[in-house]
Amino acid sequence: MAAVAAAEQLAPPLLEVVGVSKHFAGVIALNDVSLEVRRGEILGLLGENGAGKSTLLKILSGAQPPTSGRISFDGADYRPHSPDAAKRAGIVTIYQELSLIPTLSVAENIFIGRAPLGAFGIIDWRRMRRETTGIIARVGLTIDPDTPVSALSVAEQQLVEIARALSLESRLIIMDEPTSALTETEVSQLLRIMAQLRAEGVAIMFVTHRLEEASAICDRMTVLRDGRLAGHLTRTDQPIPIPEIIEKMVGRAASELYARPTHRNAAGAVRLSVRGLRTVRDPEAPHAIVLDGVDIDLKAGEILGVAGLVGSGRTELARAIFGADRIAAGTVTLDGQAIAPASPADAIELGIGLVPEDRKHHAIFAMLGILQNFSVAALRTYSSGLGIMAEGKERAALGEYKKALSIRMASPEQTIDGLSGGNQQKVILARWLARDPKVLIVDEPTRGVDVGAKAEVHQILVQLAARGIAVMVISSELPEVLAVSDRIVTMRQGRITGEMPAVEATEEKLMALMALDQRQGETA
Repeated sequence: MAAVAAAEQLAPPLLEVVGVSKHFAGVIALNDVSLEVRRGEILGLLGENGAGKSTLLKILSGAQPPTSGRISFDGADYRPHSPDAAKRAGIVTIYQELSLIPTLSVAENIFIGRAPLGAFGIIDWRRMRRETTGIIARVGLTIDPDTPVSALSVAEQQLVEIARALSLESRLIIMDEPTSALTETEVSQLLRIMAQLRAEGVAIMFVTHRLEEASAICDRMTVLRDGRLAGHLTRTDQPIPIPEIIEKMVGRAASELYARPTHRNAAGAVRLSVRGLRTVRDPEAPHAIVLDGVDIDLKAGEILGVAGLVGSGRTELARAIFGADRIAAGTVTLDGQAIAPASPADAIELGIGLVPEDRKHHAIFAMLGILQNFSVAALRTYSSGLGIMAEGKERAALGEYKKALSIRMASPEQTIDGLSGGNQQKVILARWLARDPKVLIVDEPTRGVDVGAKAEVHQILVQLAARGIAVMVISSELPEVLAVSDRIVTMRQGRITGEMPAVEATEEKLMALMALDQRQGETA
């Protein structure tokens, strides 16, 4: 094995990027970046939002030409003029937003634009189904080739995308945040497939914010920072340590990213109380977790962390309190008064806000400007008695929050989808600050947010609590829960399984509670 590895090291790289730069109207998006990808390896491409990763992917995928620099692929000059040209050369990019056509079958998506033809130029459906079965088997799928893509899970669709790339005889597959919408089980499956492809000699460029996954699977890493090359990291006999990755990405020690404030005011009286909360199973999602007798208290000025594995009921708890899911039994009280929000609009009027897990689909209006996205939850605040928007007041408020939250944006008119994930999240938090809620529920506050912006978001949550707002933080990242919370509850299968002060909590203790099958206080 050592001899093989040495030979691979000596072999010329499959992809070589030398001194590539990209300029946009005076803005330098990439500045003299060099990297290489070898045959049969997984190279991690990492960096904060705005580091230049997306620009580099667009260049490699043929969507944009570089301003300067040289790229070679398999020893030949590589200058694709389109994504199709890149595919023909052997490089396929799988983006976070999948490109499958939901109404077509798996086989039709695999062979779109290149269906095998039989006599008289008619599509040979039998051959296409047969070949599709063999192609998808390479990625562990055993589904019927005639299955509509719309009927597949996100993980299955991701594997179909990879299968399509393999069917094109791709030698380099670029995966852009492929695990962002997957469960932990699905992530494990995808990482196994990636390892299998590596063993078959396929090269993979893996772009991700999830450093644990990058550390687990990558042979080497290239890190970008502010459009420049920050350095390379190479796996030895052990995975690349996450603190080393973070320091390369942000230029400071990892310990600074999850640093808790040293002084916190004591929490006040109970602001939100939930007792015996049960929810109704959705007939359109029969496998979704329902709540089964949840009891929690949330105090004013407190940050309550909610920890649990994917599918434990954390998001369902948030949705029930926010009036998005129907409550079957139990009570919810706010400042001692029973409430029963029948919709999110009811909850908002009562003083409850929610920053949802899926920022793109449930929190932002992608094509609208930052100003509209900011003020949408507080239109009465920024309008006259006649319902006419007081734009000056609206702009002034956004300006204040821009400064207070360090929101980096070009102008209020800039569309919000042009911002980084961290800055989008800050705009959403500013939206709720403008409402001055009594309770704010934040589901996965730093999902899709680079490691540098995480600390900023955490500090904003602490500031909200300092204002007396009762904050509930739901997160899959235990270090995040431990960093920001005053108190932590754990969930499993729609139940609360444990509770403890954050100062007493450790990842090991929380994992043990998250694995319990019974409610807190029950005995087997």
